[in-house]
Amino acid sequence: MESEVHEQLQLHMKDLGGLDVRNNSCSNNNKKKKKSNSKKKKPKRDDDEERKYGLVSYEELPEYMKENEYILGYYRAEWPIPNALLSLFSWHNETINIWTHLLGFFVFLGLTLLHVSYYVPQVADLLGHLPWYGSSLAVENASYNMGSFFVGAKSLSELNTVADHRSTAAAAAARWPFFVFLGGSMFCLLSSSACHLLCCHSRRLNVFLARLDYVGIAVMIVASFFPPIYYIFLCDPRWRLVYLSAISAMGCATVFALLSPHLSAGRFRAYRAMLFAGMGFSGVVPAVHAAVVNWGEPRRNVTMAYEVAMAAAYAVGTAFYVSRVPERWRPGRFDLAGHSHQIFHVFVIAGALAHYGAATIFLEFRDEVSCS
Repeated sequence: MESEVHEQLQLHMKDLGGLDVRNNSCSNNNKKKKKSNSKKKKPKRDDDEERKYGLVSYEELPEYMKENEYILGYYRAEWPIPNALLSLFSWHNETINIWTHLLGFFVFLGLTLLHVSYYVPQVADLLGHLPWYGSSLAVENASYNMGSFFVGAKSLSELNTVADHRSTAAAAAARWPFFVFLGGSMFCLLSSSACHLLCCHSRRLNVFLARLDYVGIAVMIVASFFPPIYYIFLCDPRWRLVYLSAISAMGCATVFALLSPHLSAGRFRAYRAMLFAGMGFSGVVPAVHAAVVNWGEPRRNVTMAYEVAMAAAYAVGTAFYVSRVPERWRPGRFDLAGHSHQIFHVFVIAGALAHYGAATIFLEFRDEVSCS
């Protein structure tokens, strides 16, 4: 009896041992399967990362980036700062927006350095090592000759007379209003490029850069008023103070009105354009006043032609910006090139260069004609 019980116990222990072996083998097989599955999932995670930092469609954008529903693809969304910076050299729907104003910034930077070199010998020496650099005096004469496009070219003897007059003048007109305009233009163009380059990083940075972009536009508009008003009303400090104070206050009010984050949304595009257009067209009042005061000045028609060209460029560019033409007509066709914001940027550069031409004439006028 005892031997039978003992044999049964031994058989039972063997069964349990076999069960343990089977359980161990099953657990080992499950571990192997998990390892193999984890190995198979790694490439999928890499693919997800590549897809995450690739270009996406409008439908895949977060809500805060949905600015223009007629541009359907080639967006960057939630990119890290290094990736966004490197996208300066890649092709997406912001590439032309970035480069138009970035190149415009370098154009105005070059013009600023050329004019500064006329007064700072160290800058002239530095620029003199560049193969494309000409004398700063020639630059200012060439800048003045931009106005002669409308009335005929000056002769070489007349240019020399202007240069001799400038070199022997007892007191040249102040240059700071002219450089205020150049500085405001550079700030606007650079802040715009930074906004279009880095707005794809996060919501917080997107809102900050949008505000900076609006501030840049307001600064450029205000700065554009300084050369004409300062030089035209140089001998009438009262009106000079009134006009410069008015446009500066209007610029501050515009910036304050646009500091609200929800005004950065696409549905307020027309409202933003209206504020900036109001700032720009407020210059009609001092322009009419200046035309009346300087009715007999032969350079009046030239400067007015430049200022009309500037106003037309800004107005046409704003019309493209608000209407979102041509992408409205054929959504998706102009995602990479030719959409309204890119056209708007080109007209902004054209308007700024037209005003630069007028500003050089204002400066030339005050160098030759003093209040005395």
